[in-house]
Amino acid sequence: MNKTWIVTFETYLRQIKSWSFISLVFMPFVFFGFVFAFSYFAAPSASKSDIAVISTDKALRTSFIKQSQIATTKKYQTLASAKAATKRNDIAGYLVLSTDKQQLRAKFTGPNAVSSGDKAKIQQFLATIQGQRNLQQAKLTSSQVKALAVQPKFTQELQRHAASDKTAKTVSFYIVVFFVYLILTTYSAITAQEIAADKGTKIMEVIFSSTTPRKYFNGKIYGVLLVIVTQLLVYLIGGFAVIQFAQHSALTADFWEQNTDLINQVIHNLVSINLLFALLAVLLYTIASAFCGALVTRVADASKAAQPVIYLSMLAFFMALAFQNTPDNLFVKIFSYIPFFSSYFMPLRLINGMATMPAAVISLLILIATIVGSMLYIGRIYGGLMLQTDELGFWGNLKRGLSLK
Repeated sequence: MNKTWIVTFETYLRQIKSWSFISLVFMPFVFFGFVFAFSYFAAPSASKSDIAVISTDKALRTSFIKQSQIATTKKYQTLASAKAATKRNDIAGYLVLSTDKQQLRAKFTGPNAVSSGDKAKIQQFLATIQGQRNLQQAKLTSSQVKALAVQPKFTQELQRHAASDKTAKTVSFYIVVFFVYLILTTYSAITAQEIAADKGTKIMEVIFSSTTPRKYFNGKIYGVLLVIVTQLLVYLIGGFAVIQFAQHSALTADFWEQNTDLINQVIHNLVSINLLFALLAVLLYTIASAFCGALVTRVADASKAAQPVIYLSMLAFFMALAFQNTPDNLFVKIFSYIPFFSSYFMPLRLINGMATMPAAVISLLILIATIVGSMLYIGRIYGGLMLQTDELGFWGNLKRGLSLK
C-alpha cells in the first residue's frame, strides 16, 4: 500500500477512536435528546390533557368528537363520571353540550381554562352546527341556501424580502459561521498538537528514513480530512433522522408545520455550496495548523502551536459577525475572495442573495488553489521543519521555516 495512505488511515483511525472526536460528533445529538426528554416529561400526559364531552344528544356529541379536532376522550359519557375524573386530575375537564330553544350551548368545567386554540375550535364547531340548524328552521329554498353559502375569499401576496425570509437568512448565517468556527478551531488545535507531539518525540528521523516528508505530511492532512468528512456525514445523516422525527413527533409536529417554510429555507442555505466552503475552510486552517505545529521544538509547546491559527479564525469570525447586516459592503465583497476569510464572507453574501453562483465558484477555486499550493509548499519544507531543533522562539522558527527550500 502507498505509504501516504498508510499514514492517512493510521491518522484517521486514531482520531475517530479518540474521546474528543466522539464527544464532538455526538454532543449535538445528545443535547437534542436531553431537550426532547425534558420536554416529554414536562409536558402533560395525553390522558390528563384530554377533555370529556357530555351531551344528551348522542349525535351532537359524536359530531363534536370527530369534527372539533380537540383532544377528547370517549371514556366518560355521564356528567357524574366526568366530574369524578376531573377531580382525580385524570382529565383536563369536561364540556357539556346542550340545546336550549334551538340554541346550542357549550359549558366547560375544569381546574384551568381551555387554551385559546381549543376555544376557537369549540366556537367554530358551534357556529357551524348552529348555522346548519338555522337553515333547517328557516325552510329556505335551494337558491336561497346557495346564496347564503357564498363565502368571502382571502388571498395574500408575499413580498420577496418577507420577515420569515429575513429570519431564515439570519438563522442560516449564524449556523454557518458558528459551525465553521467551532469545527476549524477544534481541528486546528488537534492537528497542531499532533504534529508538535510527533516532532517532540525525536522519532522523525526514523520515519523519514522509510518515507518522504511530503508523503508523511500529505498522509496526515488526508487523514484529518477523512475525519472531517466523517463528521459531516454523521451530521447529515443524523440531521435527516432528526428532521423525520421532528415532523412526526407529537411534541414538535405542530411547530414544524407552522414553520415549514422557514425551516426549508434554512436547510437549503446549509446543504448547498456553503457546506463546501465550510469543509474547505477547515482543511485550509488544518494545513496552517500543521505548519504551526511543525515550528515548535518542545512537546510542552504543543498546546500553544495552534494559537496563531485560532487567533486568525477568531478575527475572521468576529469580522463576519460585524458585517452580517451589510452583506453588500465593499469590504465584504473583497474579503469573500481572500482565503482564510472567504469561507465566512462568501456564505454571508450567498445567503443574503448578494453574490451570484459564478462569483462563488471563483472564490471556491481561489480557496482550492490556496489549499493545493499550501500543501505543495509545506510538503516541500516539511522535512526541514520537523528536523529543526533550535530554540529560536515562534517568530524566529517561522522566519527560518519560510526560508527553507
